[in-house]
Amino acid sequence: MMAATAEMKRQGRDVIGLHVGEPDFNTPENILDAANRAMRNGETHYSALDGSPAVKAAVLEKFRRENGLNFTADEVVVTTGAKMMIFSAFMASIGPGDEVILPAPYWVSYSDIVEMMGATPVILPTKAEDGFVLKAADLEAAITPNTRWILINSPSNPTGTIYSAEDYAPLLDVLAENPHVWLMVDDMYEHLIFDPGTFVTPAQLRPDLRDRILTVNGVSKAYAMTGWRIGYGAGPLPLMKAIRAVVSQSTSCTCTIAQAAAVEALTGPQEAVSAYLAEYRSRRSLIMEELHTIPGLVCAAPAGTFYAFVDWRALVGSITPGGEVLADDETFCHYMLQEHGVAVVPGAAFGAAGYFRISFASDEQSLRQGMARIRLGCAALTR
Repeated sequence: MMAATAEMKRQGRDVIGLHVGEPDFNTPENILDAANRAMRNGETHYSALDGSPAVKAAVLEKFRRENGLNFTADEVVVTTGAKMMIFSAFMASIGPGDEVILPAPYWVSYSDIVEMMGATPVILPTKAEDGFVLKAADLEAAITPNTRWILINSPSNPTGTIYSAEDYAPLLDVLAENPHVWLMVDDMYEHLIFDPGTFVTPAQLRPDLRDRILTVNGVSKAYAMTGWRIGYGAGPLPLMKAIRAVVSQSTSCTCTIAQAAAVEALTGPQEAVSAYLAEYRSRRSLIMEELHTIPGLVCAAPAGTFYAFVDWRALVGSITPGGEVLADDETFCHYMLQEHGVAVVPGAAFGAAGYFRISFASDEQSLRQGMARIRLGCAALTR
């Protein structure tokens, strides 16, 4: 969708992009200033491969302050984006014959990374009526002797689902009963939640399982720093040592200027995060109001992130004015892009056919125009 949208824009066509998963805000000025100071102060050389002392100290303080978690510096690694942390952890720990459980819908990269390691992604569908939360019975039934990891993203891209302490508890009980299985949690959207106080991360809930939990996070979404590529993870020392080996022979270290910016993001003023969240909350209201007026589309309000995961199954099999049958997510999204100039992402890419994802990380005018085009596109369909 990104490539097709970019090509249409190169051709001069009018396209509203509701597909991109990144904030439309600029990085806060205090963070830009910190990066500038780092450059002027000569912080342009290699750092320690797992992160500078300053950025690791900032990450440790973040975990202590916001999550009540105390790690040592050796239990933290800073990587070139959170995706690199996930990639490195899997490269360090799985291979052919291993299995990784992925609750669906899941972020598109998860399954591909697992397959790149020669391992097998085991997709566990979740239900909209359950809030897209994985159930313990389903997890227990999916675990085999080959299971090495379960990966959970909360708040979730693409659904906006947040796992509460009550949601996690039975899953962690299953994990406790299966000592060969580890848990990776992707907390990237931790600060983008619309009901304050609802976020928890599993290492808080079950200290007895901390030697099998990797907690992944980063600065990309909360601080509008996607291009800075700073992610981090905290977990048991043997795993983090193996991850360091992967980082050492891949990226060597993370950009030192970006690390200095991340220190400021994590330890400096946090007003921008609150301002961004307020704007996303307003945009969520706009999107939900619009969706509720379009026949054939169903969507529950996301509890977090800046995505809406829309059920269009009532329209599957509809016919476009040009005579094309919309048999799947790809044809639906292609129709919306080519005929109505609005880009959204097929749900099948997230392991959930019959849905599409809208990003509301766009300005109000673009959101209104984009939703108007989706409404027009749906209204033009016939049976």
